[in-house]
Amino acid sequence: MGDRVQNKLTNVAIKKAGDGKLFDGGGLTLVKKGDGGKWVFRFSHLGKRREMGLGAWPELSLAEARKARDAWSSVLARGEDPIQVREAERAAEIAERDKHDPTFAEMVDIVFEAKKDGLRGGGARGRWRSPLDTHVIPRIGRKRMSAITQIEVRDALKPIWRTKHPTAEKAIQRTRIIFEQARFAGIDCDPFTVDAAKRLLGEVRHKTKHIAATPWQDVPALWTRLDPHLSAGLCLRWMLLTLVRFDGCRGARTSEVVDGIWIVPEDRVKGREGKTRDFHVPLPAAALEIVEDAKEAGDDLLFPGRRGAMLSSRAVEVYLDRIGEAGRPHGFRSAFRSWVQDTDACLYDVAETILGHSVGGKVERSYARSDLLERRRPVMEAWARYVTGAEASSVLQLRR
Repeated sequence: MGDRVQNKLTNVAIKKAGDGKLFDGGGLTLVKKGDGGKWVFRFSHLGKRREMGLGAWPELSLAEARKARDAWSSVLARGEDPIQVREAERAAEIAERDKHDPTFAEMVDIVFEAKKDGLRGGGARGRWRSPLDTHVIPRIGRKRMSAITQIEVRDALKPIWRTKHPTAEKAIQRTRIIFEQARFAGIDCDPFTVDAAKRLLGEVRHKTKHIAATPWQDVPALWTRLDPHLSAGLCLRWMLLTLVRFDGCRGARTSEVVDGIWIVPEDRVKGREGKTRDFHVPLPAAALEIVEDAKEAGDDLLFPGRRGAMLSSRAVEVYLDRIGEAGRPHGFRSAFRSWVQDTDACLYDVAETILGHSVGGKVERSYARSDLLERRRPVMEAWARYVTGAEASSVLQLRR
């Protein structure tokens, strides 16, 4: 078809021409302005006039523009719309490129999808993505994995590297995981990029700030200040008595208590998905009283929040602030551990099992499968008697 087109322009004529539209024939037009311009292919499809940009002049020469016009004229001769055909071709090219070189944000989605079944609550509970979504993706999320540099990773994390270092550490660790998984997938990127960024960020003297814990000597006084008529106060009392983490306690139900044993479902026990199991807690008398009171009231959920939902951690923290208690719920477990150490109340493995910690190595645990239920029971009863003030000292020798 190109042979039948009567070409009108020459390179000399284009250079001498002023600003405006220069027509070459066959729908090819140069819109010139100053020392530059753009090539346009004008055509009709299904009775509609259309214009298709071909490229800039002089970057795209007259000869190249004619070749492009002839190629798209052939598409038009087949009854197809050149613009729609080009858009489809570009979409296919982008899809192919994305497959082999996704953006950082796309790669995060890919990695998270592969990991989430191994994370508690599908990754939402542990907020695995949060450091990436908050601090990394807004800065480099749109960049292709192959194009990301250590400078860009450094700049993304620099604002929080010293002010929020624990969060920054999580962010850079997970960024490296993204690069590692991308490399395994054959994408042109190098995890060393993240290592280099960390080196560029520099050393940080970060002192770990432990969760505030109520001294064990002050726990009985705290017990008396916790209002058992409020869900927050009663839940905190339950936490003191059972030493189970807040996620386990907030959803406690009377139906989970069988023969004096509270069976905490595995989905509320801390640990990786598929690596946890139900945790059995021998309840002391004071805890069983809470269960009986709930049964008499006809409640299954022991500590209902607003509109019958489970309590939020924020509600509990606000309550502690209101009564002037600096210690946090997780610190109750530290108070118990200090009480054990200072009073020589029980053996190490019994105390650790009470707290739901794994004791010994993987091989050792495969043989020692006892949950020490009977040995934990008197220790927890002694702790409860101390907490509630029933026995002031509670310095009991339970090692036998």
